[in-house]
Amino acid sequence: MVTASFFMWPFMSPDQTQAITRRNNVQVLGRGDQAIVFAHGFGCDQNMWRFVAPAFVNDYRVVLFDNVGAGKSDLSQFDRDKYSSLYGYAADLRDICHMVGGRDIILVGHSVSAMIGLLAAIDEPALFSKLVLVGPSPSYINDGDYIGGFDQANIEELLDFLDNNYLGWSSAMAPAIMGNEDRPGLSQELENSFCRTDPEIARHFARTTFLSDHRSALQQVRVPSLILQCSRDVIAPQAVGEYMHRELAGSTLVLMKATGHCPNLSAPDETIEAIKAFLKPGSEDRHHQKAS
Repeated sequence: MVTASFFMWPFMSPDQTQAITRRNNVQVLGRGDQAIVFAHGFGCDQNMWRFVAPAFVNDYRVVLFDNVGAGKSDLSQFDRDKYSSLYGYAADLRDICHMVGGRDIILVGHSVSAMIGLLAAIDEPALFSKLVLVGPSPSYINDGDYIGGFDQANIEELLDFLDNNYLGWSSAMAPAIMGNEDRPGLSQELENSFCRTDPEIARHFARTTFLSDHRSALQQVRVPSLILQCSRDVIAPQAVGEYMHRELAGSTLVLMKATGHCPNLSAPDETIEAIKAFLKPGSEDRHHQKAS
């Protein structure tokens, strides 16, 4: 990879840039004038994009970062009040986007970071040109006709398990989330990633994630978006992807061959192909696609 210098937002001082870089362990790589920002999901860090991000370094400024509490982020910056909702993480994302250009940014957000990206795009739509949402969900809890994938009791059990036995939760949940039973190495990697995350922060982030409900925000999004929906995704089932496609104006839904919740690890080539197809001019005219 080729390291690139920061394209600093005109109103951001060097001290602010350094603070944001340190807080979120921001890495900027590649060539190109346009920035593409990769945002990781719960229990993960920027390393989860290592099979996908290199495919974009020749054409874009590739931006990788760790949410506070993950990877090599500055754990001292964790604030329970700030990060009690996804808006705290969205504010950090907006800071990073301002730091690397402040306009025309492509965001690729996995899982909960897909929703964090949507919230950032509602607050500052001019920051973004396109959004790529990998396994997104606005709410994980079933509610009337809405199928989120879990009953309220299921979520409470999941959170209680995580509170009482984080390592046991990591071991039990990683295979289910990864969804590739024939490739146990992938589940082990996800489990290892969970175990590297600070347990107290992970417990807090889990409640912020799994108890959130941002369905009402979807119709406020005006940035064109791609929804990458895997099959047999226990975290964000197909009904959720179809719901988001209906609610997000100008969205494109791609039903992938990939299984599970982490195609950035399990099916990077398919993920890269879908993203690049979406970034081509005129891609907004294709609103529903199925993997061939």
